[in-house]
This record gives sequence, structure tokens and C-alpha cells, in this order.
Amino acid sequence: MADRSRSLVDYLLLAGFCGFLFFFGLNYFGLVGADEPRYAQIAREMLVRHDWITPTLGGKPWLEKPVLYYWQAMVAYRVFGVSDWAARLPSAFDASLMIVTVYLFLRKFRPTLELDGALITASSAGVIGFARAASTDMPIASMFTIAMLCWWAWNESARKLYLGMFFFFIALATLAKGPVAVALAVIILTCHALAVRDYSLIRRTLWVPGVMLYCAIALPWFVLVQIRNPEFFQIFILEHNLARFGTNLYHHMQPFWYYIPVMLLALLPWTVLVIWAISKYSRSWQRTPELSLFLLIWFLAPMVLFSISRSKLPGYILPALPAGTLFLIEQMTRAKEGFRHWVLAVHSAFAALLLAPAMLLPYLLLTHHFPGSAILAAAISAVLAIAIFVTVKNRPGLSIVRFVTLIPVVLSVAAILKLGAPALDETLSARPVAAMISRLQADALPIVVSGVSRETEYGLHFYRNTQVYRYERGEQPSGEHMLIAPSGVQPQSGGRRILHLASLPAHSIDYYWVAGK
Repeated sequence: MADRSRSLVDYLLLAGFCGFLFFFGLNYFGLVGADEPRYAQIAREMLVRHDWITPTLGGKPWLEKPVLYYWQAMVAYRVFGVSDWAARLPSAFDASLMIVTVYLFLRKFRPTLELDGALITASSAGVIGFARAASTDMPIASMFTIAMLCWWAWNESARKLYLGMFFFFIALATLAKGPVAVALAVIILTCHALAVRDYSLIRRTLWVPGVMLYCAIALPWFVLVQIRNPEFFQIFILEHNLARFGTNLYHHMQPFWYYIPVMLLALLPWTVLVIWAISKYSRSWQRTPELSLFLLIWFLAPMVLFSISRSKLPGYILPALPAGTLFLIEQMTRAKEGFRHWVLAVHSAFAALLLAPAMLLPYLLLTHHFPGSAILAAAISAVLAIAIFVTVKNRPGLSIVRFVTLIPVVLSVAAILKLGAPALDETLSARPVAAMISRLQADALPIVVSGVSRETEYGLHFYRNTQVYRYERGEQPSGEHMLIAPSGVQPQSGGRRILHLASLPAHSIDYYWVAGK
């Protein structure tokens, strides 16, 4: 009965934290960047056409990514309607599924630390950020993490059910991002087999029913989309997988060491403790359990692989992040003593400092300088750091450290949603750009852009749910239309009458009415 009550409390805590960190306020600011509104609009077009095979944008096939996110967003739209919140719902759901799996995994194989591991993983900055984004990054990270945990469960217990689940979730990861999921799994499992000198491990992993299950789940969509769109192989495999990895075709070039600071930031506020865990492991790796080695290989392999890649984006290494937090948990199971005071002091400082940028976000985005409020934010962070350190220094176990570290995490998310969301919406989302068109009573006019960013173009496409034309592509409607162009730049209208209507200073754009020919 006591265990059942404890489990109920754990699940309620997980539900509360995941609900706040991942779901609450998903619509507080509009879709940002180019990817969020683009993916959201693709899912809407597929839903309108009742087409579960071919992703389209503006009615034209968009074959850069597989279909799992689109399917999830289509279901969310069908249930809740089309909105920012519904577009981000798949990532929040997948993150929650991943956290519950982490909890269940630790409960079975590392009992007493399951709640610590789940909450530490859930509260990492990278997990929170991508759980609140309408993108394909969290779907692959979640499915891949679950697959890896299922594989280890099979390796530890020899139960074929877990091996079947491994193939099931690797298939979903493939539908989320493509063959990179299989490539990562092969690299991690091969390196692990070589490290433990169990050369039959890969052969035993290739269980025929599991391989058949993978093919039954992953392959049908790839076959059908190729049949309907013969250019799919060229666009998706050759251009957006091989060329993206080996060339700078898509202009995402970064230095080789790029993912080191990215991962350090993504692990916040647990970065210091994960570094401590790796340092601790390096001093006694020959006497550590096999799980530690597996988690470390899983943590490092994506970072090494994508460091070699010519194209680098932060989300690429998200599948490695849960391995880092689980590695910390695994090292804590072997720790005879708690953390040293200097480790706790540095950890407390990093954890508390999360609050300062969260509080100052609106000033950074809107005024580009820090006012006197910066002093207040720094003072609050310093007081919080001292409070955290004083709380944990005499009780340096992981549970108390986890508890007090979650306080600045929750406060930081609350500050971003309360203080930063309006500034994020005003400066980084196309939602106010689209809203201005309604205020100008120009809803019926075709929308044309010239000289503005892809982010604005894709955002307008989603929020107006209509084709957005661009002068640079030679797309100039013959009739009257609304033109959106950068402020201070006189647009070329081909001799047609043009009238300035309004400006949006936060986006540095102007609105024009252009007469028909």
C-alpha cells in the first residue's frame, strides 16, 4: 500500500511538472522562426486535403522531412482546432511520454531514483525548449530515447517484449526524422558491443520478428510517398540527408566544437552535476556497471557524429540529452557520499542564474540594453544561489538538490511566460504582422512580401492561411494587393500606384497598398 501511494504521488508530481513546463502557456507567444509556422501549415494543408501521405506547403509537395510530426499535429488540429497551442502539442506530448518512460525505466532498473531522474530530465533547458516548439526535434528525441531504454531493458532482462518495443520506437523515430535514427542506433549499439567485447550483441539484437515489425511500421509511408512523388528520394535522401551532412548546402555551417557549448546550455541547470558525473566516472571507469558505459556512449555518439557534419543545428543532438541526465543518475547510485561543497556552490550559482536572463528577456528583445532592472535580477539570482547552497550543503544528496534546483527552473519558465512572452510575440513571431493586416481591413487582398525574412513569409502563410507571394520570385498579382516590405526601403511596384498604410517598428516593416494593373 505504501509503494502504491508513493507511486501515485510520483505520478501526480510528474503530471504537474510536465503540465507546467511543457503544456502551460504554449500559445502565450506566436510561432517563431521559419520551421514552426512552416511545419504547422503543412499539417493543416494535409488535414484539409485528408491526405496522410504527401506533405504540402502552398499546395506544392514539401518533402524535406518525414511525416510523424504532421500526423500528430493533424490529430491535434482535428480535436482542438488549428492554433499555436495545437501546433506545439505534439512536442509537449512526446516530451511527456519520454519523461514517463524514464521514470518507469529507473523504477525497474534503478529503484529509489526514478523521480529524481524523471524530473531532472524534464527540467533540462533543452528538453523544456524543444517540448514547447512545433518541430520534428522532440518527436525523434522522444522516440529514440524510449527505443534506447527499451533496448537496455532487453539487454538486462533478456525479455523479447523489450526488444520488440525497441524496434517499434526506432520505427517511429525513423518516421520522425528519417534514417538518421537507425544510423544513430547502429553507431551506439556497435560502439557498446565493441566496448564490452560482446561481439554477438548486434547479431542478437537483429531479431527477425523485430526487424519485420520495424519494416511494417516505418516502410509503408516511405514507399507510398515515393510512388506518389518520384522526386522524394532525390529531395529527402540525397539532398536533406546526405548533402545536409556532407556539405554546407543549407548554410548551417558551424565550427567543429559547436555542440560542446550547445550541450552545456541544453543541460542547464544540471550542467555542473553532469560534468561532475563524467569526471567521477573517468576516475573509476573500470569498476563501473555496464549501464554507465552504455549511457556515456549514447551521450557522446550523437555529439561526435554531428560535429563531423558540415551542417549543424542545435536540435540535432537533442536525442543525446536524456543520456546525460540518466548518466548523472547512474553515477549517483554508486556515490558513497554526496556532492562536495564546491560542486554544490558552482551548481547553485548556475541554477540561480537561469532567472536573470528570463527576467531581462523583454528588455533585451525590445530595447537591446539592460536597465536598472538588471541589477535587481542579478541581486535576486545571487540571493537565490546562496539560498540553494545553504539548503543543500548539509544535505548533499540528489533528492534535496533536485528539489531546490527545480525552484529557479519553475520561476524562470514563469518569468519567460509572464514577462518575456509579449516581447517574444512582438519581435520574433509573425502573429502581430498578420494581425496588422486585419486592423488595416485588408483581409481580402492577396499578400505579397519583398525583402522580408523567411520567418515572416512562413508565419504569414500560417496565420493568414493563404498563399504568400514574393516579388523576388517574380510573383506579382495583376490586381490590387497588400505589400509588406522592410522599413526605409522604397519597394519597386513596376510603375503601379502605391500607398503607404502603416508600419510595425518591432519587425522593421512597412505595409503598402498596391493598385492593380
